[in-house]
Amino acid sequence: MNKSKRIDEGNIASIILREISGLADGQIRFMEVCGTHTVSIFRSGIRSLLPEGIELISGPGCPVCVTPVGEIDRAIALAQLKDVTLLTFGDLMSVPGTSSSLNQERAMGRDIRVITSPLDSLEIALKEKKRRIVFFAVGFETTSPAIAAAVKEAKRKRIDNLFLLSSQRLIPPAIRALLSPRKVKIDGFILPGHVSVIIGRTPYSFIASEFSLMGVITGFEALDILKGIYMLLCQKKEGRSEIEIQYTRAVKEEGNQLALKAMEEVFEPVGARWRGLGMILESGLTLREEFKEMDASLVFDIPYEDKKDPPGCICGKILQGLKSPPDCPLFDKRCTPENPVGPCMVSSEGSCAAFRKYGAFR
Repeated sequence: MNKSKRIDEGNIASIILREISGLADGQIRFMEVCGTHTVSIFRSGIRSLLPEGIELISGPGCPVCVTPVGEIDRAIALAQLKDVTLLTFGDLMSVPGTSSSLNQERAMGRDIRVITSPLDSLEIALKEKKRRIVFFAVGFETTSPAIAAAVKEAKRKRIDNLFLLSSQRLIPPAIRALLSPRKVKIDGFILPGHVSVIIGRTPYSFIASEFSLMGVITGFEALDILKGIYMLLCQKKEGRSEIEIQYTRAVKEEGNQLALKAMEEVFEPVGARWRGLGMILESGLTLREEFKEMDASLVFDIPYEDKKDPPGCICGKILQGLKSPPDCPLFDKRCTPENPVGPCMVSSEGSCAAFRKYGAFR
């Protein structure tokens, strides 16, 4: 970025902040429901720039963080089978299970590999036909279309040694679960841009229609987030409760229909457990009947066992917006990025990791 552009953005940010200050009136809390937003807010120091009374809290926007201990344990158990190669994304490697992690298992000789794209699993399965390849797939609606494409291609190519352990989650049901008990005061939502590129605006409409709250689908640059906060405050001042799109350069009202069609062809909604939130109806994705031969949870006899978070870890409460990272007695003491106790300190999008790295901006 050249110097003149930085000056222009600084001037625009100052103007938006003045407008925000003019609208700020009393205590108000906005929740960002995206790990990328959480990191961007910390990195740019937005919290420290906002007028007193406007509070930003982090929600369940990190797919690695919301994956419960029981699912990590099941993936580890699969990796321990003699003829299994387990594939997953990098952030999951250090997430602690009950007594181990994928990184620790790999150090002991288990065949566990990090991939960067779901399509990598096809190539590995074709090259290593004598092994059973299990893809431990974690993610929100952003990654599900690519996972669906990989499943469809595996079936088309008749790859019979590739299996999917699905730990995918859907954001709108989680927001509903957060709001239903009204445990935490939330006045509005900074809604996720990447997820909304896929699903569009409509799936969030219940936030306004059922709970009379506001939401703005926001981009990830500092100016995007500031503009989103400004739009939320405008709604409050005008007494409106609507779902608006700030991130218009990427998000369409109807979302990405091709991506949604691919997801619908391969997956169907199912109840799923979320760390901190428990079981949420129709918040996960499971393979449809015509793809069940690839479902690792059915092919392998390893049942799911519900497990508690490590003693002292409050990651579940942080994901609900009930607590912040410094409230945890383990934060930056026994729990660090080098030696994490909970997933919120592991993932690059985790609240604890972001707070520790950028907390000095407060």
